[in-house]
Amino acid sequence: MQLHKREVVEAATAILDNHGIADLTMRRLARELDVSPGALYWHFASKQQLLGAVADRILAPVCAEPDGGHWSDRIIRVGVRLRDALRSHTDGAELVSASFAAGQSASAAEMLARLTAAATDAGLDPEQSVLAARTIVYYVLGFTVDEQARLQWDAAGAAAIPPAADPDRDFAVGLQLLIDGLTVRARRRRSSWANPDTVVLARQQQGKWDPRKATVHQDLSSGRR
Repeated sequence: MQLHKREVVEAATAILDNHGIADLTMRRLARELDVSPGALYWHFASKQQLLGAVADRILAPVCAEPDGGHWSDRIIRVGVRLRDALRSHTDGAELVSASFAAGQSASAAEMLARLTAAATDAGLDPEQSVLAARTIVYYVLGFTVDEQARLQWDAAGAAAIPPAADPDRDFAVGLQLLIDGLTVRARRRRSSWANPDTVVLARQQQGKWDPRKATVHQDLSSGRR
């Protein structure tokens, strides 16, 4: 019987959900599919590629719907969906973190693009928008890795979760802190560009300084024509 890539990913996801990422090996996956380990490499050149495909499957709901609305709402939407997607699979945050770091997930790239666009709409420059997007993803991944680890320790009886713990509240507050920071940074950027002296300095730094225009900017800043 011919083995399809979709079947490999489904079986790998089942191993992840039932046993955790430590047991998701190519040898065990081949045994579950009743094939030789070499048969898996017809579909995936490495285990990293396989994990990237599993990460795509996990992240599919995050960008399943069209993006729209205020930039802060879009960031919250992606953040909440990402956390939900990660929590729906055993060790989901750990697996996606590894695939994200290795650049093996197309769905992660799409998610990052949406967050970058939202940060740009907030008023950040392109470089800062990319950094902001990655920071948001790092926050959600880190929060959920910690959350899933705590649940595992609690289930094993090694470390009980305090009754007053409210991870949903904590996650929402942390995400809002990031949004507040983006708002302040974007406001400062808009204020700095409203100052002609800042425009002159920025153009000097970018190698776009034209001495012939210096008098124009100086006159504007001093109120003369």
